[in-house]
Amino acid sequence: MLNSRFIRRELTSSPQQSIILVLCVALSMVTLVSLGGFSESVDSSLLRDARALHAGDIIVHSNYDLSSPLSEAISSLRRKGMIDAVRVYEFYSLVRAPDREGSILGDLKVVETGYPFYGTVELRSGRSFRDTLQKGGIIVEENLLGRLGLKVGDRVKIGSATLTILDVVTKEPDRPVNIFSLGPRIFISAEDLNEIDLVKKGSRVMYKALLKVHDERDLETVAADLSKTAMKGQEHVETFKTSESRIKRFFDNLLFFMSLIGIFTLLLAGIGIQSALTSFLREREKTVAIMKALGGTGRFITSNFAVIVSILGITGTILGLLISFSLQGFFPVLFRGILPGDVVPVISWSAVLQGIALGVMVVALFTFLPLYRLEDVKPASILGREEIRSKRGLLYYSVFAAALILSTVMVVWRFGEVKTGLYFVSGTIALIIISSLGAEFILLFMKKADVRSLALRQAFRGLFRPGNSTRAIIITLTASLTVISAIYLIELNLDADFIRSYPADAPNLFFLDIQPSQKDEFARTLGIKTEYYPVVRARIASINGEPVNPQDEQRRVGDDLTREFNLTYRDYLLSDEKIIKGKGLYMDGWDGLQVSVLDTVLKMRGLKIGDSITFNIQGVPLEARVSSIRTRIKASIQPFFYFVFPEKSLMDAPQTIFSAVRVEKERIPGLQNLMVSRFPNVSAIDMTEMVSLFSRVMGRLSVIARFFTLFGVVAGVLIVISSVLATRYARIQEAVYFKILGARSTFVLTVFALENIILGIVSAIFALIFAQVATWIVCKKVLEIPFTLFTGTSLIIILSAIFLATTTGLLASISVLRQRPVIFLREETKE
Repeated sequence: MLNSRFIRRELTSSPQQSIILVLCVALSMVTLVSLGGFSESVDSSLLRDARALHAGDIIVHSNYDLSSPLSEAISSLRRKGMIDAVRVYEFYSLVRAPDREGSILGDLKVVETGYPFYGTVELRSGRSFRDTLQKGGIIVEENLLGRLGLKVGDRVKIGSATLTILDVVTKEPDRPVNIFSLGPRIFISAEDLNEIDLVKKGSRVMYKALLKVHDERDLETVAADLSKTAMKGQEHVETFKTSESRIKRFFDNLLFFMSLIGIFTLLLAGIGIQSALTSFLREREKTVAIMKALGGTGRFITSNFAVIVSILGITGTILGLLISFSLQGFFPVLFRGILPGDVVPVISWSAVLQGIALGVMVVALFTFLPLYRLEDVKPASILGREEIRSKRGLLYYSVFAAALILSTVMVVWRFGEVKTGLYFVSGTIALIIISSLGAEFILLFMKKADVRSLALRQAFRGLFRPGNSTRAIIITLTASLTVISAIYLIELNLDADFIRSYPADAPNLFFLDIQPSQKDEFARTLGIKTEYYPVVRARIASINGEPVNPQDEQRRVGDDLTREFNLTYRDYLLSDEKIIKGKGLYMDGWDGLQVSVLDTVLKMRGLKIGDSITFNIQGVPLEARVSSIRTRIKASIQPFFYFVFPEKSLMDAPQTIFSAVRVEKERIPGLQNLMVSRFPNVSAIDMTEMVSLFSRVMGRLSVIARFFTLFGVVAGVLIVISSVLATRYARIQEAVYFKILGARSTFVLTVFALENIILGIVSAIFALIFAQVATWIVCKKVLEIPFTLFTGTSLIIILSAIFLATTTGLLASISVLRQRPVIFLREETKE
């Protein structure tokens, strides 16, 4: 049934089309395989160094000082010789030089002797961390010295104590990256905790106990016993195996987003495979017609071309794997600044096997229909008089349905969550369908348009040239440009509305952890009229008597009910709030405690007036009924609270006071120094520093996202080239006839250029519309920030797409434009 000479000849007769098909297959697996290997590299690195990343076998942590029962349980285990334990306290505070101007927000870590149990805190001097950190001294990160103009041996003021800089830390085991820190790390000995006098009732402190278990066989038993003793919802006991570090959670979320882009690229590459193969087979329609005229059966022809496609598919799969392996070495550069330094890129054989499986599936799904179309080629096609029409029978629609089902299963499997996978598939299908309908509408208009310009009229007709992949080009370029444009526009909106154009009336200096007893004196010292908000920290235990399920909540994308919330109390609405449900902030005649809820909470759990919420305030349950639902009239950088209680209802609860003011940027350092020198326990946070940090992180992440999305654009470019190659004969014929009729080469060039310009314009306009809609949804519904169109940027996006399509099309048409009429006619005469 197979003819090796025929297969070899077909593989070499049109090398350009074969290369395009191979590249499309390779592209279909590059992002998923490379990201799969990178993800496994990160996971294996974090798992390999799990103890070091957490600095202990068991990690006990809470936002409050550990309860007496839990502390006693830890002490008992220590006395029995089963464990060693150290206490760690993490919080922020201003650090300043006592003899000069300037201050900086520091990320303080107060540790007891013995920290860390695993891993090493590396110092610039090379000395031992345990021997270096002593009472009265601190160890700091390098950038603190640069920003305050200090050196080792100088003294700094932290809280109520003046401490000496002993050394510089270069690496910390349980802090592999620092992109999320608001300030440089500062290590302080636990012997100085009382001296600095910063840990007060209600202060924002992360309390930790790190435990080293002497016999590893006791690990799970000790952890289980401590978990039973810990206060549920407030104190957490985890082992190094189960506790996720910040970097692990960050990369899980980042790689999840990258997987979205990878699967999206896979689908676009699938369209490219089908388009390239269709173009590849169109060039062979006369060959197929001749074979049928000479008695060749459909089975013989289809099986031989199936082998040809398989060879090209296998070649593309191998190429995709090689490119994926090469990207492994490039990822450390791409992720520089957010990647743990000890992550070693590895070849993930599981990812390779998945990639091969995906490659086979994609090639099989997207090549079946073009191969099936060979059955429709008739012997009369030799004369060019038989129009080939595809039969869309049961088999056609069955394969289409199977492709859709298998794609959906693959997406859900990759995401590990049915709901998210279905949302993604639905959104992608909607984007492709709308792009297809839009392309059909535009093409119908062009087909019927009465255009006077000869060049433009010929360009319109060229879009309908047999073998032209006009629809596939528009769909693929539209989809890929939509994603890239949406990412860029969202970044610009964030930059404009939160970073560059910080609202003129928004607070830029926040004061946290003001003690109630300090409020009056603090207000007099500050000398600026402002609001003071009491803050009571609590967790939600249950809603309408149903306990909050941590496992269900943690699977939720975005905010969830398991985190700690800040409660407040007042009897009035803020200037940017209004009631959307309820007769007022609180209901008259109701018994018991009431609470007003911000509508943002409804995104996490549906609530209505009268529902009950039970809060846990440091182990004390507090039940309240929902009396009203509020919303924010405008998005602004103003203090707001999800839960508001009546005045004086929480007066006796452990609390601190929060305030925010707007001052000239030049006054911020001086005001920070003044307030912190008078109130050392108060954290004064400069929002301009936070905005700068956020800007750097967002910029880096957007570069990563755009890098992977560019693979989708490559798929569109390959389809453009494939389309030009598939219609090469028809284009040469048109060019020759134009020249015979007296047209100059510039006219032919203009026609081909206009054809590609039209493709670029249509794709760019569709992409821009979709991207603007997506950006509006994200800005308004997710980020809750003002939306800006960015007209200038939108114009640049359109021009870039036009340039891309035009340049690609013309470069692929060079051989056509160079064809001399006499040579073409001589070859035609020979035939």
